[in-house]
Amino acid sequence: MPRPYDLPSMTALLCFEAAARNLSFKSAASELNVTPAAVSHQIKALESELSTSLFTRQYRGVELTEAGAWLFVALQRGLESISDAVQELRGRPDAADVTIQATTAMSAFWLTPRLSAFWQSHPDIVVSQIVSDVATTSGRPDLAIRYGTLPEDGGDHSLLFRDRILAVGAPGYAARQGIMTPDDLLGAPLIHLSGEEARWTGWTDWFSTLGLAAPTGRRLPVNNYMIALQLAQDSAGAVLGWEGLVRPLIEQGRLSVLVSESIPSPESFFLTTHSRAPEKARTFRDWLLSQGNALGPKRAWPSARG
Repeated sequence: MPRPYDLPSMTALLCFEAAARNLSFKSAASELNVTPAAVSHQIKALESELSTSLFTRQYRGVELTEAGAWLFVALQRGLESISDAVQELRGRPDAADVTIQATTAMSAFWLTPRLSAFWQSHPDIVVSQIVSDVATTSGRPDLAIRYGTLPEDGGDHSLLFRDRILAVGAPGYAARQGIMTPDDLLGAPLIHLSGEEARWTGWTDWFSTLGLAAPTGRRLPVNNYMIALQLAQDSAGAVLGWEGLVRPLIEQGRLSVLVSESIPSPESFFLTTHSRAPEKARTFRDWLLSQGNALGPKRAWPSARG
């Protein structure tokens, strides 16, 4: 009898999800209580079945390929739905003291790197993340980081930080495409973010703010910011980078600022607190707000042309 769902081994998928979320086979193995070799074996078997590479292996770790990023987002959404259903059936709150919702990019590049510092000063507060690129009320998080206009609905919303939007691409991309000014970007391949809940500023808005016409080059539309950033790192095109999110990728040399011009983001990152959030959640909120206030945009990034 055929299986109702055309899926690979669930063990392999779970190993892949843990490795993709941690960007580390070793960390995934520790989380799953197996050996790194076992994780590597499962992922190789999955790649063989799918006839595509899911990771780029590097000396100091791994990175998702474009195919790997697509699969990771799909798995994440499916597992989130299962987790929500199980939580509802259990009818009891999660063991975490605080739950916070954030997008994949916000979690990976801004929130998660700061958690260890929070736990050093508040070791008694357990924080659990709901990582999702789709706005949802399921799971009822105590806190949620969102991007957009600060609501005026009487709820508890606090400005986290405002950002600047840069044009970024893979190291060497500017030289290969002959990019020295924003005008040079008009005809270059550009990665466009579309179809997400958040109203991300697009390339047309970016160029318009700089007094330029709409772009005419090859358009690469994607519906997930992590995938957009991965495509940019793979030299598929240039992408708009919110400085507070892409700063680690620039500092690590995985992305370069293509031109010195940038624009202030018309929207902001803000923190929403549930009306019934416990005191520990409010402690975490206040700490996050202090981190946001300390995040001042750099006055100038060196552009890719030097």
